Amino acid sequence: MLALVARLITIGAVGFRTVGFGDARAYLGAAKALAQTGKYPLRTDPFFFRPPGYSAFLVVVTYGHPDRVAVAKSANAVLGALACLLLATLSAGIFRDRAVAFATGAAAAVHPSFLLVCTDIQSEALFLVLLLAAGYLLLTSTDRPSSSLALAAGASLGFAVLTRASALALVPLLAVPLLDRRLPFRVRAHLAAAGLAGSLLIVAPWTARNALIFHRFIAVSDMGGSTFYDGNSEWIRRFYKLRSREEYDQWIAALNRDKRERLALLARTDPAAATRPSDYFGRIAVAERLAHSSETLALVARKALDWLRPHPSPWFWPLGIVLSVGVLYTALFSLATLGLAIAPRRGIALFSLVLLALTMVVHVAVLVVWRYRVPYWDPVLLLYGVFAASRLAELIPDSR
Repeated sequence: MLALVARLITIGAVGFRTVGFGDARAYLGAAKALAQTGKYPLRTDPFFFRPPGYSAFLVVVTYGHPDRVAVAKSANAVLGALACLLLATLSAGIFRDRAVAFATGAAAAVHPSFLLVCTDIQSEALFLVLLLAAGYLLLTSTDRPSSSLALAAGASLGFAVLTRASALALVPLLAVPLLDRRLPFRVRAHLAAAGLAGSLLIVAPWTARNALIFHRFIAVSDMGGSTFYDGNSEWIRRFYKLRSREEYDQWIAALNRDKRERLALLARTDPAAATRPSDYFGRIAVAERLAHSSETLALVARKALDWLRPHPSPWFWPLGIVLSVGVLYTALFSLATLGLAIAPRRGIALFSLVLLALTMVVHVAVLVVWRYRVPYWDPVLLLYGVFAASRLAELIPDSR
């Protein structure tokens, strides 16, 4: 209840009917087209189409009227509260300590980043719930061996993939039961196969749909090439030289203008290639990186530091928020590092470290945006950070 109230209050402060998030119009437009025609649009943005999960969710929760923004935001609040419950349940399964689980849920209820992702029309709220559900089901399927739970874990991750395609990188982790030596190999193999099958059953029909419509393999979305261009072309080098919101606004306008002009030229010289703009931009970015290979390592290092940055951008937030959130994340990183080091279930701690590393590598390779880290890293930071804090609290002498 605390989690839901906190989210509704936060949404109320922002506005139940306001739409300020940059990608919101794309989600709402796709949802409107889906509700009116029964078909997902071929393009949700000028250069690509997004995964369908969140737009489909908007259609369902608004009863086919995605322009009901207040309803959609209220649904996000419910999702946010459910994420807190799932995180507490995960904590109980990992640490088997009711007090730690309760504290983890309470921390998630007021965690600023979790509150923020519920305030607008954006996919993080849904994506976070699907990821946490997949994690809980996968953990439970091995602690209490169940192919049905493993299948459900795979299905939940499959829905997460259809919400944000970067989750494709996590699908191999569904095979982790193979490493659980508590179980006979036959049981481990069944669990791993069930998890992978669950994910395949959800994603494969959408992939088949893409093949029928576009006559090529597109696992989830064709936005990868365009996103790779944004994160690896000459434009990203210019991005890391920006020093103000005004410069950023000029940069993003120039980037979009550049892409439109390139595509217009391509349409005149190679109309067939122009029908695949995201692929075209991806090839340009690869060519630029190959042509400037000596700069690539420095760019990767800069993007990695950007991913690890503890504070939000001062271009968009007041100094007080930047500093306070920076202190919060610095503490969370420190506590989580300790928690991962002393956690009793070493296999799960190792799994968490692999998840952190894998998601960082994927985003550094493609595009780093600070909020992209939240649904992947913050659950791990809270789980192990709260656990470490509880163990440190036990070292404080009782003054009674």
